[in-house]
Amino acid sequence: MDWDHLRIFLAVARQGQLLAAARRLGVNHSTVARRLDALELALGTPLFDRRPSGCVPTPAGDRLLPVAEKIEFELLGVAEAIHREEDEVSGTVRIGAPDGLGNYFLATELGELTHRHPNLIVELVPLPRTFSLSRREADLAIVLDRPVEGRLVVVRLVDYTLSIYAARSYLARHGTPATAEAVRDHTVVTGVEDLAYASALDYSAILERHAVRIFRCASVVGQIEAVRAGIGIGVLHDFAARSFDDMVRVLPEISFRRSYFLLSHPDASTVRRISVLHDFVVRRFKEQRLRFLPQS
Repeated sequence: MDWDHLRIFLAVARQGQLLAAARRLGVNHSTVARRLDALELALGTPLFDRRPSGCVPTPAGDRLLPVAEKIEFELLGVAEAIHREEDEVSGTVRIGAPDGLGNYFLATELGELTHRHPNLIVELVPLPRTFSLSRREADLAIVLDRPVEGRLVVVRLVDYTLSIYAARSYLARHGTPATAEAVRDHTVVTGVEDLAYASALDYSAILERHAVRIFRCASVVGQIEAVRAGIGIGVLHDFAARSFDDMVRVLPEISFRRSYFLLSHPDASTVRRISVLHDFVVRRFKEQRLRFLPQS
């Protein structure tokens, strides 16, 4: 089976369109269509239902996808082994993560790995969204909800907590709420429900049901900065909020506990740069686990 044809198949499966796949690979549209036709002819079956809206994998395409991904990872591993010295880790590896975790933990932690391996390029993508490993949007992804389907290796990294915070300047002007019901006299800083990408992001409801004035921000970083600026009170990650001296925890009887999960492709362990980043992340979360829990 021709790898160039499989490479085209993977690009179409990940991008969902022939034109998008061509742009991704840096070839023209006709080349993608021609090689996909050749692969389907060799296999004797269509791999995609080609619609005006895009390409939808057929049952045969769904069966071929994990096989093609395995071949891709094996080729990456072989190429890596040929071009590196015995103890050298090189190349580019990308990890996607929720923006709060990415900006307030991983951005500082992952720098240590690049010091250990100067030829390794780590791409951290801290965005409030999900990442598809099958589409190669990232090599590793940290998520809030444990996936229930798909070909993925799942590692539970750590439990973390969230509490209600306000800036000292805000409390000096508006007072400190003594009960959840008293939130009606305050502005609540919260997320944008329509843009919530995980069920674990449901913790703001306890404040919103009492709130009259609400300021919404889709990102964790935006919510933290809004609370720090004295706009209102909000539910924030303890590990992030504690790093700012101007943050005060209020309504301490209210807290939330959630988990982070690390996802990887089952064949990714054959690629050394991915396995090195995977092992580093797992180890650092284990070493720093107390940082994510409430202070005694």
